Amino acid sequence: MITGVSQFSKTSIFSDLNNLRNITLVTPFGDIVGISQTELEENFAQEISQLQKTKPDILNQIKTWYNGYTWNMQTWVYNPFSLLNFMADPVFRNYWFETATPTFLYKLLKDNAVYDVEKYEIGGQELSNFNTNDPDIAPLLFQTGYLTIKKFSEQDSLYELGFPNREVRASLLGGLLSAYRLNDGQSSMDLLVGLRTTLINGDIPAMILRLNAIIASLPYDHWNPKTETAFHALIHIGFKFAGLDVESEVHSAKGRCDILVKTDLYIYAMDLKLDDASTKALAQIKEKGYLKPYASDPRKKFAVGISCCSKKREIGNYLVEEQ
Repeated sequence: MITGVSQFSKTSIFSDLNNLRNITLVTPFGDIVGISQTELEENFAQEISQLQKTKPDILNQIKTWYNGYTWNMQTWVYNPFSLLNFMADPVFRNYWFETATPTFLYKLLKDNAVYDVEKYEIGGQELSNFNTNDPDIAPLLFQTGYLTIKKFSEQDSLYELGFPNREVRASLLGGLLSAYRLNDGQSSMDLLVGLRTTLINGDIPAMILRLNAIIASLPYDHWNPKTETAFHALIHIGFKFAGLDVESEVHSAKGRCDILVKTDLYIYAMDLKLDDASTKALAQIKEKGYLKPYASDPRKKFAVGISCCSKKREIGNYLVEEQ
């Protein structure tokens, strides 16, 4: 048996390993690795009972943090390393990030301008492939454990991938944000404090201040003023890492909204322009009707046109209009 974090690539028809059977997605082997819910509750009954005295909902909290992996959509398991560390010292921490920091993965994502990694659709054959010379992002994220299967369409033979749990989501977004900031290994949490609150409260001026603090953290020598990708990536990842419901390049009947953010009370459609007027960004949101699909939604809706200045490395100006 050969195990590892990525699919073994059979390089030759005459390879000694050309008769391997890959059981990653084979249904009977769905629970061969990981700790199931039953195993957790049976083997840690005493510890869980003690924790429930002060935290009655502790099982759901543990599941949210460390459960969620599946390979057959029938059995879901916990990451053993994270779960065992938590049971030894029951404080919710990001143990995944402590095991290793895959800088090559973050660099690959950044080099390919990938920042929206929450959802992928991919076929079963592609999911098992791994090209070491030109790796595909989705299989790589799946094989390294950052994504797991969320849905499977038997009719189309398509797998939908997503984050398995809160711990892995925070690990990838935190590492990716640091990679875009050229600040590998250092936390970005200090820059994100309050960012979520600004949008929950509809305080757009405060949001702009927070975003400019993130943008200003990029080293000058690595700044690329030719495209708006750096701005877009930092804003998107910042919102995601702060726990907001955010999507990028959201398709509508007439175009694609750069960034769409939803909170309990508000929906924000944002368009970014590099070294151009914020009036054009705002006009595009209205002209393309980015907020029209949400016309029946009772939440307040704001169009936010943002002008990014490459010379000053900041959001130069912005315009807001309630729709």
